[in-house]
Amino acid sequence: MVVENLIRTESRENMRNIYLYRLLKNGINITYGKDTIEVQSYGIEIERQDVIDGKLVNIERDSVNSISPERYKVHNLLKLLYDNAVSPIHLIDVLGDYIDEYIIDFDKEVKYIAY
Repeated sequence: MVVENLIRTESRENMRNIYLYRLLKNGINITYGKDTIEVQSYGIEIERQDVIDGKLVNIERDSVNSISPERYKVHNLLKLLYDNAVSPIHLIDVLGDYIDEYIIDFDKEVKYIAY
């Protein structure tokens, strides 16, 4: 589910690029011992639409569905991507280290729910 959408437009000669930065919300199942626990998760999707002479000619899209259960962290990443006009092609390059760092948030959330 999309919970926030930021839009940016850039124009060059006869081409217009529309960038859509979306904050996603979903649930993931995590196994803890013998139990399976559903944890709320936030992710990011970036879409770029290329428009020439008013016609949509190309769409590029990439996403990471589960980055962290902490919305504010993922929102801050969304803002970083938006402010720097990051293309969907470079989404993983930019977010890779953050994703590695934030993965521990799911363990914390599971332990909080389990106790």
